[in-house]
Amino acid sequence: MGAYEYTALDAGGRQRKGVLEGDTARQVRQMLREKGMIPLNLGEVVRQEGKQRRGPVLRGGVSATDLAVVTRQLATLVRSGLPLEEALTTVGEQTEKPRLKSLMLGVRSRVLEGRSLADGLADFPSVFPELYRATVAAGEQSGHLDVVLERLADYTEKRQQMRQKMTLALLYPTLLTFVALAVVGLLLTYVVPQVVQVFENVGRELPWLTTALIALSDFLIDNGVLLLLAGGIVGFSFWRLLKRPTFRYRFHQFLLRAPLSHRLVRGLNTGRFARTFSILAASGVPVLEGMRISAQVLSNIPMRSAVDKASERVREGSSISRALESSGLFPPLTLHLIASGESSGRLEEMLERAADNQEREMETLIAVLMGVFEPVLLLAMGGVVLIIVLAILVPILELNQLVM
Repeated sequence: MGAYEYTALDAGGRQRKGVLEGDTARQVRQMLREKGMIPLNLGEVVRQEGKQRRGPVLRGGVSATDLAVVTRQLATLVRSGLPLEEALTTVGEQTEKPRLKSLMLGVRSRVLEGRSLADGLADFPSVFPELYRATVAAGEQSGHLDVVLERLADYTEKRQQMRQKMTLALLYPTLLTFVALAVVGLLLTYVVPQVVQVFENVGRELPWLTTALIALSDFLIDNGVLLLLAGGIVGFSFWRLLKRPTFRYRFHQFLLRAPLSHRLVRGLNTGRFARTFSILAASGVPVLEGMRISAQVLSNIPMRSAVDKASERVREGSSISRALESSGLFPPLTLHLIASGESSGRLEEMLERAADNQEREMETLIAVLMGVFEPVLLLAMGGVVLIIVLAILVPILELNQLVM
């Protein structure tokens, strides 16, 4: 039995969309006709997902928040003793989003065919990443799917919370920067030209500050559009260059060496690696497979390559901590915790502790950076406005002295 997404016209001529289960597409069309609906379009969920993967754009994707909610619901239902196929049906019926409902029913159809849950999830790789599928497969093999799903739910929720904290932390400074640039641009291109018209017929040499401000204002008025176009071209060219593996690797290396970005990039990627490796190790995934999957979640390419090389050294008999230490890219505290976990047999616990430590450190670092950036930006904006005001007031004061 498969799940089919349909588009049909009801008795009132209105278009309806939904998901129905049936053995064949013909049976589903018959079910629609029995409900008084005229089928317009019908497709099996898995086949449609395959078409989307081959297409240039993924449509109707599932957000990280939705995935976290679905995982938590599925974990709760499985832990309560509900059969897996019924749990998938319940989760699909509880959601109000057609996309999620079709996904859950699509996975359920594969489970009813005798396949494992991990195999059913594998039909939707754009929604359920390899980490998700490998963890579920390990839980099924060990017979502790409920426990593994609980851990996976915790993992997805923590990642989503971390992402939300980062977004909220960067939102206000971004808006403040945009407003500051807009205000300064408005002053230079509109306010200053209106004010300096007073000095055109004075017949005296203007102060150098006023002359420089007028020159800057004229330059922005004459070349503002060209500057915006040049900025757009530079940004687009940089984005295109990042598509090239060699340039992207060098740029990521630069981020690891730059004074302000190296701690942030290294800390975020280390925390992500430790958290992912922890959930895989706790779920019973083999160490080498866990390292390979954990490397895929790293956004920094040199660090990802370092984990891949470390897994090869582990395969040859090296310890995980020494293999990672050789790259020089991971914080010493994380390496010490991993070494402690290896020697004590509590690797997943130490990895989780390392992830918690890195996430707390990153939250503190971001808070400090934002706390420093905001007043510095306000002071810089105030300084620019002060210079503009002085450039306008100085010649006015000189004129007043002449009159007196």
